Amino acid sequence: MFGLSEIALILIVIIVVVGIKKLPELTRSAGKAARIFKSEAKALKEQDASDAQSGPGRVVQDTTAEKEDPSARP
Repeated sequence: MFGLSEIALILIVIIVVVGIKKLPELTRSAGKAARIFKSEAKALKEQDASDAQSGPGRVVQDTTAEKEDPSARP
């Protein structure tokens, strides 16, 4: 989708806008966010796998409420 020159231009603009002093903090934050996302995705996959192994859950019988007919009121 993007070529190498477009990505380089975007990075240069980010460096100029954010500033070189803030760049290490920005990359650290991006790394932390990526690690958190990866661990949450892994936990979700493990939970889905354990749910699939345990079989179907508790079955709840469907009940419907009867509607009152408004024309039947006195």
